[in-house]
Amino acid sequence: MSRHLTPAKIGLLALIELYVEEAVPNDAIVPVINFISSQLLNCSLPNSSSTDTTGGWTKVESSVGLILSIRDFERVLAPFAAVDRLPGRRLWDRLLEKLWGIDSLHALQEFFDHLPDYLAKSKEELRRGDEPHPGIQLSRTSPFGAFLRRCRLEFLRLQFNNAADLWKAFVKYRQPTADHWRRRNPHYGRLSFDSVLMTGEHEWGDHTDELAVVAYGNMLLGTDRDDTTPVSTEDVECLIEGQVDLIHQHGNRVPPELREKFKDLLKQSHTIPSLSHYLTFSDSWKAGDYPTTFDDLHRYFDYTMQDRDKPIYQYALMTLAIVQSDFGCHKEAVATMLETVSTARENRDITCLNFALNWLFHFGRTHPKLVRELESQSMLSSGKETLTFLRVKAKETGMWVLWSSALLGEAKLGMSSGESISTALENMIRSSQIIVERNMKTMIGSHLSVVTTLWDRLGLAYMSGTTCEVFLRCHARHSVFDDELKATCRLAGLLAGRGKYGEAFERLESVEENSLRSSKPSQHWHLYRGLLKLRRDLHHNNLDAADDLLSQLLQTGSETLEPDLVFIIDSMHIETLIRLGDFETAFTKIDRLITELREDDRDIALRIRLLLYKAQVFDCIGRPEKGFTISMRAASMAWRARLLPLLWQAIGALSNIFNALGEFAAASQLLIAVLPRCLETDSVYVAATLYSLLADAWTGQAGEVEIHGARQMHKRTEFMTKAQEALDSGFKYFSLVEDGEKQCEMMAKKATLMKAMGDYARCEDYAARYLALRRDNMARNG
Repeated sequence: MSRHLTPAKIGLLALIELYVEEAVPNDAIVPVINFISSQLLNCSLPNSSSTDTTGGWTKVESSVGLILSIRDFERVLAPFAAVDRLPGRRLWDRLLEKLWGIDSLHALQEFFDHLPDYLAKSKEELRRGDEPHPGIQLSRTSPFGAFLRRCRLEFLRLQFNNAADLWKAFVKYRQPTADHWRRRNPHYGRLSFDSVLMTGEHEWGDHTDELAVVAYGNMLLGTDRDDTTPVSTEDVECLIEGQVDLIHQHGNRVPPELREKFKDLLKQSHTIPSLSHYLTFSDSWKAGDYPTTFDDLHRYFDYTMQDRDKPIYQYALMTLAIVQSDFGCHKEAVATMLETVSTARENRDITCLNFALNWLFHFGRTHPKLVRELESQSMLSSGKETLTFLRVKAKETGMWVLWSSALLGEAKLGMSSGESISTALENMIRSSQIIVERNMKTMIGSHLSVVTTLWDRLGLAYMSGTTCEVFLRCHARHSVFDDELKATCRLAGLLAGRGKYGEAFERLESVEENSLRSSKPSQHWHLYRGLLKLRRDLHHNNLDAADDLLSQLLQTGSETLEPDLVFIIDSMHIETLIRLGDFETAFTKIDRLITELREDDRDIALRIRLLLYKAQVFDCIGRPEKGFTISMRAASMAWRARLLPLLWQAIGALSNIFNALGEFAAASQLLIAVLPRCLETDSVYVAATLYSLLADAWTGQAGEVEIHGARQMHKRTEFMTKAQEALDSGFKYFSLVEDGEKQCEMMAKKATLMKAMGDYARCEDYAARYLALRRDNMARNG
């Protein structure tokens, strides 16, 4: 088969002729033009701004389907009536007239010879007196005009044997429509597909069949075992490039049905492009197939380095380092990336050098222990210096993606170290300006991820959720799937934080199934789903199920997970240990994690959370006053870093200590000040805890009132009424997150409060509700 021409392209040329001859009805013009354009421009469609991951794979699959079968033309054209409006005549019938009108190799030659007639005449041709063809005139530079000129040129270049092969392939491609054409054309005969055989049948007689077999092989006898599909080299290369682009843009694997079709198509190609090895490598990489990934990677770069003069050894090393890191070979990845840096310097490849340094910086933030020795030996600079260098060099060399990424890195680094929020916001705005000016839609996911982190740290949960929703609705189709998955998980976490577990799981289940066929996204999705289940089991006090689920989560290698996800698992482990009453193990784990975070200079928010867990352990063992210094330190660090959700939790820990020390007025003042801001964070559990502490503070103040008259009695009743309202709010919020133990605790406090107020009827009612809640919890947990 030729490099460009295939039977499917002949069908497209015939359809363009129908359009030019104004044989396409008005209601079919837009679908027909869209169909032709999608096939002519299928190489560039995955990169277009309107293509999402599902639509991209659909376009590639439609291109493969058109090459394999003529039925795709029927699906597009059959719903529309022909322009002459004859009864039962469809646009599909008009196309068949064109295709079956090409009834010999000579007719095929004439078909291509008439293609220039549909092009607009140049000034010289008009000056010579050439009459334009009636109907629509195609510009020579338009997509349709360029396609016609290219097809005719390719046909003229064909040798006779290749032209004959194209004709036989076209006959075979058209053959599935023979029954339909026979019903429409009563003069259709056994040899109507070839006018030469049909005309010579009177002269050759019985020898006609023998001549037909010589010309067409066993295809006419129905014994042809050759199932090869006519595919051009250009089609194969175009399809490979489209699939590679989609994998790079969205991070997904090739759908199984498309992969099998394309494998069959690739086997029938005369030449196999080296990029096909890269396609196999990318698919194996996403699938987590370690041996196949490395084999295909070496095979691709072996072929590529033989075919090109440009030194690309550094890119092979860089890709190898990234693959090694994804498969958990972190030491090997660092060594390979350092070799990439050296090779890029030798070859003076600034682009590769800057990318390698950027990767080393982010890798160092994720795995600080592995690069600590390198930094101490001055092989790598510190984080700030690296980002400053990358930002300056990226601006000088016009690497806009790296420039934007460096600014976002500076913003994240500033927030994690507790520096100025305004400086971080300035870097984010500068990055946003670059993204908008350069139309870098693939960077919007990374940018909005940092923006969402900022809203979370400031306690603006509504803004965080809105940002995620905006990304998923407007920008997810332009970004990699990892960004979409993280935004979805963040939204699910916000819903679970408000007690909407059903909606949270529905949000996770809405993720595209094919996208989860990749190894790392699938692992991240299952882990996050497990964390939501663990959170719900802890709130239901189903400690046996929580312990089993936690043991599975802890078995996941921490080296293959993101640090934030590892910390969430560790924090859930600590909370489980506290609920199980294993305070010694929890305290030991907290101390170990604090030491590790301090040595690795990790995010200050993680250290504050561990300090709050430590204060919680002291409270659980009946020594809350020992957590006073820890709580003060946590509150001070959270205030300096503007980590407002953690600040409210630290204030709650301090208020609990004040209650234990009998400083009820101070505790109530603190809680009244922070509760309105805490409600903005949508952290229902924290708000419920603060209301519970506020009820304790009001109750304590009521107990301090010495009754010497009606005025003191009224004041005491006022305090106890406020305590009851706080308990009602606490019970409502604990009910939202379905925390059964805390609901029982609130009900027990309300019963005790009613008893102290002398309202024994309501006391008995609350006691009965307490027992009912306890029974329901026991029944729910089996």
